Parts: sequence; structure tokens; C-alpha cells
Amino acid sequence: MAEAEYMTVAEARDYLGVSKRKITQFIEDGTLPSEPNIFDKRSKLVRRADVEALKAKMPAKQAA
Repeated sequence: MAEAEYMTVAEARDYLGVSKRKITQFIEDGTLPSEPNIFDKRSKLVRRADVEALKAKMPAKQAA
């Protein structure tokens, strides 16, 4: 099965490994564009390609 074109903000947050506050900051400052979820007006969706592009720009976390 093909991956969906969109993902929820929570899925994006988990994929990126960032906090709720950080994902909100990405959306508010336009780093990660979002769209209203037509099925749930309380939430937003982000394009998988945008999330993957953002992850590619993020520095890799250092191993402890």
C-alpha cells in the first residue's frame, strides 16, 4: 500500500522527533506549511513531502 500524501501534525511530530511546541513553531513560522483537515476541523494536515524535506535539513542527533 502506498504511503498517504498527507499526515497529521502528530504523525509529523513523531517522524521528526520534535516536541509539540517545536512542531507548532514550525507551522506558525511557515517552515512547515499546513492545511485544514476537511474531516476534522480541529486539526491540520501536512504534506508528507514537506515533512521529509524538513527532516533532511535537520541536523542528525548525536548519539549519547
